Amino acid sequence: MAVSERTARSADGIPIAYDVRGPIDGRPAIVFVHGWSCDRTYWRAQADAFAARHRVVTVDLAGHGASGAGRRSWTMSAFGGDLAAVVEAEDLRDAVLVGHSMGGDVIAEGALLVRDRVLGLVWIDTYRTLEDEDDDEAGINAFVEPFRNDFSGAVDAFVRRVTPASSGVELVDWIANDMASAPREIALDALDHAVHGLRPTRAAIDRLALAAAAINPPEPPSDEASLARHGIRLVTMTGVGHFAMLEDPSQFNRLLAGLVAGFAST
Repeated sequence: MAVSERTARSADGIPIAYDVRGPIDGRPAIVFVHGWSCDRTYWRAQADAFAARHRVVTVDLAGHGASGAGRRSWTMSAFGGDLAAVVEAEDLRDAVLVGHSMGGDVIAEGALLVRDRVLGLVWIDTYRTLEDEDDDEAGINAFVEPFRNDFSGAVDAFVRRVTPASSGVELVDWIANDMASAPREIALDALDHAVHGLRPTRAAIDRLALAAAAINPPEPPSDEASLARHGIRLVTMTGVGHFAMLEDPSQFNRLLAGLVAGFAST
């Protein structure tokens, strides 16, 4: 599949690298946004598969992958501006925004900026519940502190904790090593903002009132009623962990295709 590597400028002037595949009239377009300390290569099992019928865009957020840096604060709203810049640069209409983990917060923020261009949102293990879990500052600090003390070691431990052994040693090692190589200062600042993302993201979802779904792993179980109260349809995958799109691409792509088709038919 032919790939066009392009660059947009975010509102603060940072160059945002992204790839485009598929027919220019392939609607709805699908825009994939990676998670914390990842990049657009995490969608390698989706990009070509969906480009047969859709315009597919995979984005490197600022400070990640091939995109520029130099930002003072790595907030979810700033990342949302990166996404909006790409959507506008490509003049996308009726786009489905797909965000993994922290990328789910980003697509909500980005959609606020380009609401009339967005058809629907899909979260990939962003939230298991939309209740006020982020009231627990002690728990948040306990989660973040190991990353401050030993970034590489904490990233490695995190990846192995959220990715089942059934995913294969080679994949788990690659994810752990790749994420651990992220720029430490950018990663830590982004993490500090991401762990407080629930309330602003929930408010954004309620304000947007877009068709939305969450593809989540089976364990720990998601609070389906909580998600549904904010218009999020829960789709549970089987046999996967946090990096579902890499762990079981076939199952993931089938579920995502169904969601995209459903958005397009409403």
